[in-house]
Amino acid sequence: MNPFVRFMSSSVGRLLRILAGIALIAWGMLGIGGNDGYIVAAIGAVPLLTGLLDICLFSPLFGCPLSGCKVRASR
Repeated sequence: MNPFVRFMSSSVGRLLRILAGIALIAWGMLGIGGNDGYIVAAIGAVPLLTGLLDICLFSPLFGCPLSGCKVRASR
């Protein structure tokens, strides 16, 4: 299994994605403002939701399941 997919499916990887999503949303709403801020915030919603829902969007690119739980179980 790919080490990147293994890391992103781990608890630390999920936490990192959640924090990155929150940071992007905050930066977009508070730092940039305007229409560009909404775009950055929408992009930040992707890592936030994938971390909360325990899915890894990169997994299928490496032939692994989309679900983080299934990736961890296949170790």
